[in-house]
This record gives sequence, C-alpha cells and structure tokens, in this order.
Amino acid sequence: MNPRQSYLEFAPPPTPGFLRGMVLAILAHGLLVAMLTVGVQWKREAPLVTAEAELWSAIPQEAAPPAPAPEPQPEPPVAEPTPPPKPVPTPPEPPVVAPPTPPQPDPSITIAREKARVLKEKQLADKLVAEKLALEKLEKEKLEKAKAQKVKEAQAARDKQAAEKQAADKLAAEKLAADKKRQAAQAKPQESAADAKRLADVRQQALKRMAALAGSGSENSQGTAAQSSGPSAGYAGRIRARIKPNITFTETLSGNPLAEVEVRTSPDGTIISRRIVQSSGVKAWDEAVLSAIDKTEVLPRDVDGRVPPVLIIGFKPRD
Repeated sequence: MNPRQSYLEFAPPPTPGFLRGMVLAILAHGLLVAMLTVGVQWKREAPLVTAEAELWSAIPQEAAPPAPAPEPQPEPPVAEPTPPPKPVPTPPEPPVVAPPTPPQPDPSITIAREKARVLKEKQLADKLVAEKLALEKLEKEKLEKAKAQKVKEAQAARDKQAAEKQAADKLAAEKLAADKKRQAAQAKPQESAADAKRLADVRQQALKRMAALAGSGSENSQGTAAQSSGPSAGYAGRIRARIKPNITFTETLSGNPLAEVEVRTSPDGTIISRRIVQSSGVKAWDEAVLSAIDKTEVLPRDVDGRVPPVLIIGFKPRD
C-alpha cells in the first residue's frame, strides 16, 4: 500500500452537494448582475430588451451583455431637455470563491494512531494467550500433584505391606529360633554327658601316656617292658616349643590360666583338627592358642619317627 492510497483510505468523505451549491451561487450572481443592469437602464426611453435563459449546462457560462440601445432622434428645441443622468458603471463581477477545503489530517499522525491501535490489539491478544497458557499450566500442575499424591499413597501402601510382611517374617524367624533353642536346650544334657565321658576317656589316656613317659606302666599293665610305646619324655616340650612362638597375645592377665587343646594329626604330623577341651576362662587366650596351632600346620616327629594321632596339650601365658 502506497502513501497516497493510505491517505485516501483515512481521508474524510467529500462534502455532499458541492456542485449543486456552485451552480446555485453562479445563478444568484447572474441574477444580481441582471437586476443591477435593469435598475441602471430603467429611465431610458428605449425599451430594454430583456431575455431569460435557463442554464442546463453542467459548467456555468457568463451571459453576453445586452445589445446597446439605439440613439434617440433629437426633438425640436422646444425646451432645453434635461440631460440624462450619467450611467452608473457596472461593478465588476466578484470572483467565484471556492468553498474552503477542510483541513486534511497528517498521514504520519494517522499511521501512528493505526500502529498504536494494532499494537494495543496485539498486546491484548498476547495477554489473553498468556492467561490461557497460565491456566493450562495450573491445570497441568494440579494433575501432576494429584498423580504424585496417588503414587505416594500407593508407595506408602506397598511399604506398609512390606513392613508387615517383614515383621511377620521376623516373628516367624524368632519363633523358629526359639524352637531350635528349646530343642537344643533339651538335647544339650545328653550331648554334655557324652562329651564329658569322651573327655574323661581322653584324659585317662593322656594320664596313661604321661605315666609311660615317666618310665612306669599303667596300673593294669601286663607288659614286661620298662615303659610303654608312647611319646618320649621331651616330646611334649618340643611341641610346645614349636607352637609357642606363633602365639600372639598382648593382653595382661591377672592369673596364669590353662587352656587345654585336643590336636588330631595325620601320620606325617600334619594338623587335621584342633579344639578346646578345657577353656582357660579367657576367650582371647583360647583364640590366640588355636590361631597359633593353625599357623604351625605340622608337628615335629618323635624320636622314633612317629607322631601320635591325638594329643592333649596345655598352654599357659606365663609358661
């Protein structure tokens, strides 16, 4: 759109009846001139020829001046005639003045107003869109919160079920452990009696071997040899000397407790198993002795090249 078209678009409408007013003005001026002419020539004797014309043309034209009157014949001098009055000069026809053109608005002002109106409408539309987006966002946040709340409630229900199941499992495990403990307590007297009997037998055998080491047989011995075919007299000391350096114990004890250990070996002296048969009452000392036996791994052979299959060895911290 060029500036002229923009100007014509926002220009005020043309004044209605402009041509008609122009024609009427010209007719009025023509009639005025005719009346003045008639008024000036009314004292002349010659009749004035008047003519009427009707204007049909769209463009008004000025009428021709009237024909000059014939000069009157001089009369015989009877009396001095009165000189005719001098003709009044015809005033010039006033110029046709066009009606004033209404002031046209400045195109830049009109364009600026139109731009301001368009900008205002755009801002209003943007505001409506922003409000709509805000409402949609609020609805979306509400839906997300409701969904999160449902998920949280479902998770809480699952956690509650898991806690109830865990509590039930724990209760069942405690009940089972109590049953096992009760059964173990019922079977413990029988096992304790069997262990005591076995321990007594082992001690009896150890006493017999110690008596043999001293050079005398047992009370019920029927042999004729000077000593039984058991370990030599210094074999027990050799075993203690082998195991003692492997004991690691840093605690200070008030007494000198004895820990007796049963050691089972293979024919070549390899330690197969070990266990406490009589605790010293100090758990740390018992564990230190067992750990030292594990580190030793192999016991030395006796003078005859053999290693007893079962040995009862005693250990004291201050030996």
